[in-house]
Amino acid sequence: MDAKDRLIQELRRVERLVVLTGAGMSTESGLPDFRSKDGLWRKHRPEELASVDALLQRPLLFYEFYRYRLGLLDGVAPNPGHLALAELERQGKLHCIVTQNVDGLHTQAGSRNVYEIHGSLRQARCHTCGRSHPVETLRKPVTSLSELPRCRCGGLIRPGVVLFGEMLPEDALSRAIAAVETCDALLVIGTSLQVYPAASLPRLALDHGARLWVINLTPTPYDAFADIVVTGKAAEVLGPMTRPHE
Repeated sequence: MDAKDRLIQELRRVERLVVLTGAGMSTESGLPDFRSKDGLWRKHRPEELASVDALLQRPLLFYEFYRYRLGLLDGVAPNPGHLALAELERQGKLHCIVTQNVDGLHTQAGSRNVYEIHGSLRQARCHTCGRSHPVETLRKPVTSLSELPRCRCGGLIRPGVVLFGEMLPEDALSRAIAAVETCDALLVIGTSLQVYPAASLPRLALDHGARLWVINLTPTPYDAFADIVVTGKAAEVLGPMTRPHE
């Protein structure tokens, strides 16, 4: 039995699964990975654009970048990997998904317990007072400083994502940690486990006696500690689980 078949077999009998997903899950739906070696946008690294400094010091470029990213969401849909995870939740096997992705595709696929530790592109809020605003506000072209989207308090309206230079949302992160500490198994999908604190979750799971399973196209630092490692894409590995029974 190969690693893929072993994983499917384990997923059919797991009782309390937690899943950690990264950019690879989204690229399978057609979204670009801005962290990849080819992930430059107009000659800028994502760290330069998706930052508090860019919002405050280079706002026209900042809003152009996020208007572009919002436009990308219009043309994508959950892939079979997303749908398989939603099905595992419906079956009562999957406790929650902890995701580094900000595209909302897990929720769109039907998953309900999703902890978005890097925030969501499908939300917008005031940078100053935190008031929520319609995300459509960020889709309007901004060509001058006078057109910057502002809250009634005067603060800038920005995407509901975690920018470089900001702390992760405490509530989502604490829920994710609690879930990992009490799971039977942690399934890591589409992340090279290089970005913290998400990259620390596999060690946390192992320290609390959980099994570790990995689906990724490239090696991760935890492959040697995992019970099962599948080199591949989530849509191809998990997709068959969503097919109707004969």
